[in-house]
Amino acid sequence: MPSQDYSQAAKLSERLEQRLVDSLESDFKTTRRAVLGGLGLAGSAALTGIGRADSDEHHGPGEDSHGNFGATGEYSDTDFDPHEFLYQFNTGRGEQENVPQDVYEENGRTIREFTFQAVDTTVSIAPGIEFPAWAYNGQVPGPTIRAVEGDLIRVKFENLGRHAHTIHPHLRNLNPEMDGIPQNGPGVLNTGESFTYEWIAQPAGVHFYHCHSLPLKEHIHRGLYGAIIIDPDPERVAQRPEEYCDFHRSQITDELRAELVAEAKTRNHEYAENDAVNEMVMVMNGFDTNFDGGNEVYAANTRAFAYGVGETDGRGNWKAGETKRPIQIDKNQRQRVYLINAIEFDLINSFHTHSQFFDYYDHGTTLLPTNQTVDTVMQCQAQRGIIELDYSNHDPGLYMFHAHQSEFAELGWMSFFEVV
Repeated sequence: MPSQDYSQAAKLSERLEQRLVDSLESDFKTTRRAVLGGLGLAGSAALTGIGRADSDEHHGPGEDSHGNFGATGEYSDTDFDPHEFLYQFNTGRGEQENVPQDVYEENGRTIREFTFQAVDTTVSIAPGIEFPAWAYNGQVPGPTIRAVEGDLIRVKFENLGRHAHTIHPHLRNLNPEMDGIPQNGPGVLNTGESFTYEWIAQPAGVHFYHCHSLPLKEHIHRGLYGAIIIDPDPERVAQRPEEYCDFHRSQITDELRAELVAEAKTRNHEYAENDAVNEMVMVMNGFDTNFDGGNEVYAANTRAFAYGVGETDGRGNWKAGETKRPIQIDKNQRQRVYLINAIEFDLINSFHTHSQFFDYYDHGTTLLPTNQTVDTVMQCQAQRGIIELDYSNHDPGLYMFHAHQSEFAELGWMSFFEVV
């Protein structure tokens, strides 16, 4: 059976976020501990309700809060849609309107060119709650870049924000001038300055980029980060298979080589085999709304409870215009999540699935999993990996996934897959 009934899930979705929003709206000096403490007080004030994880009755302030995860109200800001962000891979072919881009050949190499601008803006992190962000191209997380290993990624960067910024890529970068740090190359770029970064796309995997200006934790926490996905080149895999698995070259059999090449094709967006996989990007992040060095709101892709449960007919049809809804997936399709931890102020984050286990590829740099049949992985700050899931033998319905730091889940990082 699915991990949650639709009606129960919808009811469970009503209150926690509302309490979170109320706490944040009432006083931006609210700390994370105060928010969680407030939830506990609200629950203990209605002891007669304990034990009913869901109820047909509506609850007001001070009534039972036990057993509920939730999302109440809709996001009015439609500038950023975390559901669209899941599937926005910028390969140079104009996938995203706010990311000028191109792809072309130069001296025998594929160039994938993008224009990034750092701007000061606000982003919605919960219904009615805006966060003053520093962002690449006005969005948090920044645009996802996708290339094939060996390509050249060219990013024309202009700083239109009020503070000095850079772009630092977590790639194997051979030119120190392109490292995007204050001490090398152009250093930090002040307001109005620009620079063109060039990086060779290597190694294959899912990687991180972020601003490296000081104070570093603030520049990352404010929103200047995103994902770079480097697809493996199947021809290179055939030539150097030992670089994509935990086997010595002497141990590579013809069968293993063929397996690795086949897997590389499923990871490479230029091959038809990739079309059979449903790929998503999730960047785990958090927001310190009162700037006291601790996060009050947590999410995957910025918006608390964005992949929670709202109104539905229970047949996969969601109310038009609804900004929060589960991630709908085809049970017969292989699922792949490019996962990055962009959190600041907390040492680790995690990803946990209910009623399902998955394979995990740490950093995505191998074509054989580094962890098999697990239901929880931890990531330290800036760590990333690929998760692959198979729901083909599951009943249709809702399957929860979330951070398994409980307070992160209660403060926004709680989601559902809807298997159809």
